[in-house]
Amino acid sequence: RCYYSRHDYEAVESDKANAMMDGLRAKLPTLAGTQLNGLTVESAEEFAYDDPVDGSRSEGQGIRIVFTQGARVVIRLSGTGTEGATIRIYLEQLETDTDKLHATPETALADVRTAAMIVTDLTAKTGRTDPDVIT
Repeated sequence: RCYYSRHDYEAVESDKANAMMDGLRAKLPTLAGTQLNGLTVESAEEFAYDDPVDGSRSEGQGIRIVFTQGARVVIRLSGTGTEGATIRIYLEQLETDTDKLHATPETALADVRTAAMIVTDLTAKTGRTDPDVIT
């Protein structure tokens, strides 16, 4: 089972959101092989989007961190809100242990969420502890 959730931190001051992303971007070259809340980073990169229709490429679309334990975190900024920036954190965990297939997403993704909060340093950089929206 693949567990998924998106955590949106809305109306974050743009300079603070950008500073958080810049700090995370600076860590990318050294993240592979490190441990975050018991999860081992397999890879970490900033990714681009290739449009399949017109072939255009949009750089700097977010940061993707993949863990060896079948988890992934994607962190993106969105400027579509009415003020400031929205930090979107996408959490995913592939679970194959049949004893854990009936967990709630919050439980299944708890370690992944904690790892994301550690690596982004979101609370220290923005002053935010909880998302405004969880989907």
